Amino acid sequence: MSFFKSFATNSPALVLKPAVEPKMSLLQINPYRVLSHGACSSFRKTTSVSFFCLRGSCSIKVFTLFSATRFSTYSTDEFSSSSKRRSRGPVMAAKKAAEGSKQEDGRYKNTVDLPKTTFGMRANSLVREPEIQKIWDENQVFKRVVDKNSGGNFILHDGPPYANGDLHMGHALNKILKDMINRYKLLQNYKVHYVPGWDCHGLPIELKVMQSLDQAVRKDLTPIKLRAKAAKFAKDTVKNQMASFKRFGVWADWNNPYLTLDPEYEASQIEVFGQMAIQGYIYRGRKPVHWSPSSQTALAEAELEYPEGHVSRSLYAIFKLVSAPPTSGGLLDEYFPDLCLAIWTTTPWTVPANAAVAVNAQLQYAVVEVQTHSETLSVENKKRRLGNVLKEEKKLFLVVASDLVQTLEAKWGVKLIVRKTLLGSDLENCRYIHPIFNRDCPVVIGGDYITTESGTGLVHTAPGHGQEDYVTGLKYGLPILSPVDDHGKFTEEAGHFNGLDVLTDGNIAVMKYLDEHWSLLMEESYEHKYPYDWRTKKPTIFRATEQWFASVEGFREAAMDAIGNVKWIPSQAENRISAMTSSRSDWCISRQRTWGVPIPVFYHVQSKEPLMNEETINHIKSIIAEKGSDAWWYMKVEDLLPSEYRDEASNYEKGTDTMDVWFDSGSSWAAVLGGRKGLNLPADLYLEGTDQHRGWFQSSLLTSIATRGKAPYSSVITHGFVLDEKGLKMSKSLGNVVDPKTVIEGGKNQKEEPGYGADVMRLWVSSVDYTGDVMIGPQVLRQMSDIYRKLRGTLRYLLGNLHDWHADYAVAYHDLPMIDQHALFQLENVVKNIKESYENYQFFKIFQIIQRFVIVDLSNFYFDVAKDRLYVGGTTSFTRRSCQTVLAAHLLSIVRVIAPILPHLAEDVWQNLPFQYTNEDGSIAKFVFESRWPALNKTWLSFSTEETEFWAKILELRTEVNKVLECARTAKLIGSSLDAKVYIHTSDASLASRLYKMSAAKSDADSLHRTFITSQAEVLPSLENELIGNIPNSGTCDIQGKTRVWIGVSRAEGHKCERCWNFSPQVGSFPEHPTLCGRCYNVVGVQQPPAVAAVS
Repeated sequence: MSFFKSFATNSPALVLKPAVEPKMSLLQINPYRVLSHGACSSFRKTTSVSFFCLRGSCSIKVFTLFSATRFSTYSTDEFSSSSKRRSRGPVMAAKKAAEGSKQEDGRYKNTVDLPKTTFGMRANSLVREPEIQKIWDENQVFKRVVDKNSGGNFILHDGPPYANGDLHMGHALNKILKDMINRYKLLQNYKVHYVPGWDCHGLPIELKVMQSLDQAVRKDLTPIKLRAKAAKFAKDTVKNQMASFKRFGVWADWNNPYLTLDPEYEASQIEVFGQMAIQGYIYRGRKPVHWSPSSQTALAEAELEYPEGHVSRSLYAIFKLVSAPPTSGGLLDEYFPDLCLAIWTTTPWTVPANAAVAVNAQLQYAVVEVQTHSETLSVENKKRRLGNVLKEEKKLFLVVASDLVQTLEAKWGVKLIVRKTLLGSDLENCRYIHPIFNRDCPVVIGGDYITTESGTGLVHTAPGHGQEDYVTGLKYGLPILSPVDDHGKFTEEAGHFNGLDVLTDGNIAVMKYLDEHWSLLMEESYEHKYPYDWRTKKPTIFRATEQWFASVEGFREAAMDAIGNVKWIPSQAENRISAMTSSRSDWCISRQRTWGVPIPVFYHVQSKEPLMNEETINHIKSIIAEKGSDAWWYMKVEDLLPSEYRDEASNYEKGTDTMDVWFDSGSSWAAVLGGRKGLNLPADLYLEGTDQHRGWFQSSLLTSIATRGKAPYSSVITHGFVLDEKGLKMSKSLGNVVDPKTVIEGGKNQKEEPGYGADVMRLWVSSVDYTGDVMIGPQVLRQMSDIYRKLRGTLRYLLGNLHDWHADYAVAYHDLPMIDQHALFQLENVVKNIKESYENYQFFKIFQIIQRFVIVDLSNFYFDVAKDRLYVGGTTSFTRRSCQTVLAAHLLSIVRVIAPILPHLAEDVWQNLPFQYTNEDGSIAKFVFESRWPALNKTWLSFSTEETEFWAKILELRTEVNKVLECARTAKLIGSSLDAKVYIHTSDASLASRLYKMSAAKSDADSLHRTFITSQAEVLPSLENELIGNIPNSGTCDIQGKTRVWIGVSRAEGHKCERCWNFSPQVGSFPEHPTLCGRCYNVVGVQQPPAVAAVS
């Protein structure tokens, strides 16, 4: 029968509220203020344990232990360094005897019950953690627990990391967060399903392969050969990354991962594509897309980055107006032929593709006369150069936004005299001459994107090179010009700019041409955000090409509705993905690459019309399911077409585009959750970095909504990025990269970069508020290691003092001393609070609670007080068994609540349990995760409010007593606290009555002097001189800020007991044992000397 079945089921302590906001949680032991004192001139404040938030330039959250507590959790050196002010008599006496001291110093050494355990103080993580993982693997513990659990399914769907390199701290944060959730759900009796995945297609892998080959091999590289090499590279990377994830302690179905290159996955992806195509959501069109000249492919928004410090060469140019529409009523006639439109652009290379100038219909515009003066040239500098048109005294009228007149005057160094004002709508259908190709172009009405925040209020419009331009162009039927090739060079359509790179010499050439032809007002450097290819780290361009698109407009409203039905953590994530989804344009899903899943389309050889329907898609899907997507490249068209089309095979050719990798991963819900036995939709949880709002979260949502009408997930958690401990982005150039492998195994210099093991890294993950960016570095890791060591020491203390424990020894709850009932009340509250935090995925709160309760509170009070009865109370005595009952409850609860965070430590403890743990169904829990979460014990929580408040006062009073003891020690009155007798007086009748009862407690464990760890304690009825005149040290304090208490300290009465070091008038009363007190005499008289207990 389980010890917990009849008595202990467990759980949390001291109703812990985070002392401050979680982003900067400050937890500390209250240094209660002593208001007055007698012989002692000053009281030392208790050292507080506090948490502080390390902050960088971002909102980083990480909690660290700043100072060590004054009181130790342990009594022996092996169990940590205890203050000399606490009594260590029985321990020291036994140790001296064991080390060969004189007989009179160790006469009773074998009667002392020292801690004994095989659980080492040192974690030896580099050896022990792999050993534990081997035990898990050999016994298939994950599968074993899942199969045994009888609750419902819990599915955390893994977002696939990219298979193109080593893991970084972002991977560690992500996978460990997932593992903590999964392990908690296991303890909660869920059948946890976690299939790890990898994204295996795309340009980065293709580039890695190409970079590994010499020039000669590249020339002979066919698509099939390239794909084979890319597949091998991806699979090798998956193998390496999988080994690293396992070393982090992550549990998953490692034998059956999903890879986006697997044939069955690719077939599911083709099916998703086909369903969208059949419903009309997939179309081919010529429109501007983000194009990477360095990669020679179209890119999705999620494949872009916007590095700081990009500088473009912008220009202000003039386009000469030649006519106004008849409906204008001659509004502008008086300014012809000297009237021009002033435009501004940061992409001068797009001017050859100009098709219109757009204005805002609601803005007010002005016709201004330009007057240069002597200071005009003074505005020129290294960043800014005037064009020839402003250097000549030539009559010139410009149209600009009225609100920008003064700004432009200052920038150009000219005087702009307003001659007329008009609305933007008045300019519609005016005509101007293209500054390069002399074609006639219109003025059109644009959208709200035209503002007066910068530029001139008139927008140069090239529908082939901008999304807003494209939309405006469709409205007016403008030509979609894009005279730029795949390499980012001008084509013949650009005239004499042909062959020039648009981002370099082509840009310069366009500006030079405009200046030479009196169309350039000014050119200047302009720093702004500009899209770069996230893989090559080089600038991209907007370029109109023939691409395949998913029409988001067709299901946008359904997607927005679905977002509102998903639980987003943190809640502000909903706003982010809503904004991105509501504003996104159609999704360009085609890529001009070889390594990927093909878009299953055929083109007519002559007309170039695409052939793609339900029959062709289903046929290709069946082929790919059997042979993989390589079949698209090595099979002939007639074999790829269904039978009814084979007679026409000679009229068709295969498409060469592959799908966007975000479409690959965005189909994982179908390939994994919808395609594997035992899994189902929607997933309970998706968890990835905050950048996935525009990536995997969104691509998964869009494909699922388009085909199923529902979101693929019920809840979504996002985490921030990992920065160094100064809040800076990690980079090799800064030398601040923290490598998870180095964190676990250590670096080349083990002194500078020690190996901490996986659990210390996992403890760090639990300590940070992952909803924002988080920090890590050497100092943070040292602090985590220190906390881990103290936690391990606490667990070792518990194991060591339960070496002779058996569940049958458990003392019934109502027979326990009040101090023990109070300890169980605290424990139960702690477990309850920790469970609540797990349920809310607030792991940093769990870290705080564990640190406060396990490392600080238990150490400072209960463990400290318990040592006396554990070591010298008598092996089989009631007082020792009652304490062991409580310690067993703490051990079994603590080890299970920390198991999701620190699984190696928890399992190590479990494998060193000195007793078996039996589940409620009668089965033996051989592994910690077979034991389930501690069951709620309502009896422990029923500890009365009156008793709870009283023990809060006792704990505060004990703190004040320790201060007076410290003063007595400073005055050389005492050494150890056992040398002292404490006197207490209070005018509060209720408190005094309870203190009197404790002074004469029926249970020795509840006695006042045991609580203070002094030899005697007395409650005085008054402070009359005859009672306190001979008490040398005293002081007063206010308990809970209102109850005045007087505290006195004198030397203890009687002689020192050789065995327990308590002072007692009874010492010398027993002829057979003249050096023992009454308690020790009774223990020695009935106790058979045990073997020397020692911690091994």
